[in-house]
Amino acid sequence: MSLIGAAVVGAGYWGPNLVRNIQGSSEFRLRWLCDIDTDRARAVVGSYGDVRATDRLDDILDDPEVQAVAIATPAATHVDVALRALDAGKHVLVEKPLASSVAEGRKLVDTAESRGLVLMCDHTYCYTPAVMKIRELVRSGTLGEIQYVDSVRVNLGLVQRDVDVIWDLAPHDLSIFDFILPDGVTPEAVTATGADPIGAGRACVGYLSMALSNGAIAHTHVNWLSPIKVRTVIVGGSRRTLVWNDLNPAQRLSIYDRGVDLAEADVLESESRRNMMISYRSGDMIAPALAEREALSTVMTQWATAIDTGNPPATDGRAGLRVLGMLEAASRSLRSGGARVPLLEVAR
Repeated sequence: MSLIGAAVVGAGYWGPNLVRNIQGSSEFRLRWLCDIDTDRARAVVGSYGDVRATDRLDDILDDPEVQAVAIATPAATHVDVALRALDAGKHVLVEKPLASSVAEGRKLVDTAESRGLVLMCDHTYCYTPAVMKIRELVRSGTLGEIQYVDSVRVNLGLVQRDVDVIWDLAPHDLSIFDFILPDGVTPEAVTATGADPIGAGRACVGYLSMALSNGAIAHTHVNWLSPIKVRTVIVGGSRRTLVWNDLNPAQRLSIYDRGVDLAEADVLESESRRNMMISYRSGDMIAPALAEREALSTVMTQWATAIDTGNPPATDGRAGLRVLGMLEAASRSLRSGGARVPLLEVAR
């Protein structure tokens, strides 16, 4: 596979990470970094002598040696920048969220598919060794039938000016849910509640629950106001339960052979009989070893492979659409005081 000419748009918080990983990959050659602040762009690419800085998107789009564009601009600009790149015949990687609405996201997906181009969402957490292992364990049946998924993502700040805490933090967890759930288990409806105790004008604390098609529930708690940082996901299965603590590098994953079993019976004649049939399982805990690798490095490999083969990456545009569908439903529920909102039909 020959080197793929690439450019990055956006030199703010996430752009330098994209620059570093594209520059360090064996599949890409970074040619441009574009930002409205050219001094900032030059500072980011200062040590890479052959990478040019510009404040004109057309410089990138008009360059025939650029085949792929990674976008790390504010979310409200994703659609405009991505559409221009797709219209110019470039493959596109977009930072989360894919767009500001399902309608906008669908326009991007339709444009990419009609032009035969790769549209990939940078759902970075999905490419961490831990989450890739969770996907393997869930989809192989190691945990059994999924009974619940529970995630917590809380920290102090940063309070955003343009989106609430659900749109800021929950896309990480929603993309993980979408990535790990087995085929045939899909979210069907969303309920969301939130609070703004500091008067920021938008929810700073949020709780989001999704009813899954197998009768299970997926839940996430997001919070900008917590004095401590917590990053955990629990996946409860009928056989085993998995706990991911992203802040514990020594033991990120723990798999527990512990749970509650209900013996089978043709007829449960009474509540007392039912109670007698409940048993508690307390087995071993194992901690799988995980290879440490930067998730963005895996993102670059996936993006390059998709461009080379034409096969969609795991977090393609349609995955981004599904996450947007969950976010839109959560916003509708939030506005209506926590009402149950069915999810929009978005193709898998």
